Amino acid sequence: MEVVAIIPARYDSTRLPGKPLKVIGDKTMIEHVYQRAAEANKVDRVIVATDDKRIYDTVQSFGGEVKMTSKDHKTGTDRLAEVAQDLSVDIIINVQGDEPLIDPNTIDRAVTPLLEDSKIKMGTLKYKINDKEELNNPNIVKVVTDKEGFALYFSRSLIPYPREDKEINYYKHIGLYVYRREFLLDYSKLKRTSLEQTESLEQLRVLENGYKIKVVETDHQSIGVDTKEDLEKVRKLVES
Repeated sequence: MEVVAIIPARYDSTRLPGKPLKVIGDKTMIEHVYQRAAEANKVDRVIVATDDKRIYDTVQSFGGEVKMTSKDHKTGTDRLAEVAQDLSVDIIINVQGDEPLIDPNTIDRAVTPLLEDSKIKMGTLKYKINDKEELNNPNIVKVVTDKEGFALYFSRSLIPYPREDKEINYYKHIGLYVYRREFLLDYSKLKRTSLEQTESLEQLRVLENGYKIKVVETDHQSIGVDTKEDLEKVRKLVES
């Protein structure tokens, strides 16, 4: 089966405009993400999907594959689907363009369930929360799963709620998604759902429509860059 990683990249980020082109060390952020995705053993091809000529030119300059997409897309999933329509592949990975330190082995772990079980249509990742300050942070999305590792719910709230004082493991959702191509195209056409809009979490549309999402645990926590503070933190890590 052919596996393609697609990196949605837009220039107009609200909190950090021009984010994909920010320089970290001696490379732009988008090049860091591209190279790490290409290092994953189970990825056959990497494509950047963008609506901005500056990003397009940058990816071409370092020899990467890039596709121009519509400026009208409201989500990264819509941008992925546009590129997927013209691809003859089996599995597509949505690699976030703002995680320059993503671990290639983590990408491989997310893909594995779909390679091993043809019934699984979609997968993602989770990471055990060790920082108590993250538990009540609405920017940290939490996930709970069933005994077989399929998502029961994603929320910005604390789930499960600790009614009694006992030790509970909480998990942070990591926004890397793996899809079968056909499912991605069908999913992108589904109407937005109530819970999705309430929590502002696109993956809830999948659960509300009765589909399953396989969630794989990883011990590697990547750092997403959303603010100037995040960018400086990543720069220091790369420099060190």
